[in-house]
Amino acid sequence: MTLQPMRIAYVINSVEGGGAASPVPAVLGVLRDGGAQVAVFALTARDRRGEAAMRAAEFEVHVRDGGETDHVAALRWLDATLKDWEPTHLWTSLTRATLLGQIVGLRRGWPVVSWQHAAFLKPANQVLLRAMQRLSRLWVGDSTAVTRLTAERLHVLPERLVQWSIFRADPDARQATPLREGQPVRIGSLGRLHRVKGYDVLIEALARIETSTPYEVVIAGDGSERDTLVARARTLGLETLRFAGYVADPAAFLTDCHVYVQPSRSEGLCVAAHEAMQAGLPVVASAVGELPSSIVEGETGFTVPPGDPAALAAALSIILANPAKLSAMGQAGRARVLANFGPERFAATGLTILDRMRAFGLPGRTS
Repeated sequence: MTLQPMRIAYVINSVEGGGAASPVPAVLGVLRDGGAQVAVFALTARDRRGEAAMRAAEFEVHVRDGGETDHVAALRWLDATLKDWEPTHLWTSLTRATLLGQIVGLRRGWPVVSWQHAAFLKPANQVLLRAMQRLSRLWVGDSTAVTRLTAERLHVLPERLVQWSIFRADPDARQATPLREGQPVRIGSLGRLHRVKGYDVLIEALARIETSTPYEVVIAGDGSERDTLVARARTLGLETLRFAGYVADPAAFLTDCHVYVQPSRSEGLCVAAHEAMQAGLPVVASAVGELPSSIVEGETGFTVPPGDPAALAAALSIILANPAKLSAMGQAGRARVLANFGPERFAATGLTILDRMRAFGLPGRTS
């Protein structure tokens, strides 16, 4: 009898672009560097904007030609496709992929490891995940906040729960260009145009800002709320606001900003805000998820209560009142994320999890 090499099927909801997809190649790279063979299995395509980075990193990617609600068909596809690929372990991400992956893992005898990224879960999803949480041998929270929430709402015991912050800081990442004299302060934001991201709150806040400093606001992202947001901005007469649509190169977008704003109602780690700090930008954000732990009040930015336009307007007014301090605040934020989310720590945590997965045992195969 010979043992199979460790083969991890990384099961995800989709290959949609955005903050949740961008760190996937880094995560898979740690698993591969640790000696595992890794392939991605997506239950649906959506916009496929996240797929290119996975393939560029030379990972095998399988994408189902199906929708988001045909769960029985998705389960059959996943079971048949994984049977052919012959994994030794499943790694699932987000609710749909986790629930279907748990079923396949139980049927085939493959141990399951499950990511939790979301600070908000729909009530029905929370009930389902709690009922099936024992089918995952290990749970991984993508931040301190989400790890705590996983323990509380899914009742996962400490010995089956670890944290691996999904953001890996890059010391060589491109830096934002400092504000030049006479230039308007550019406030940027990256995110889906969805209610959870709070762009309606930002629009209401912009109507309340009090400042003599010239500024402009650019929101990069697409989503179902675009028309509603554009209409509200027009009603309020916000001439300083622009919707840039989907941005394929977030790092380039951030280099042209001087301040970053994240008005979300809910977040886990929030990759985009941490990428902004990495680029040397001060961040004004809702006090949700990991953001209160990452932002030092008055030194690297400000946090405000979620869903509070008046508080967000006040924080933006304060930061606009001192444009000469923006660069120093941004550099303090950059130093903080490099210290807390550096590549060495990121890799060491992932390799420790990989060792725990090996301890589950590898299925044997006769030759």
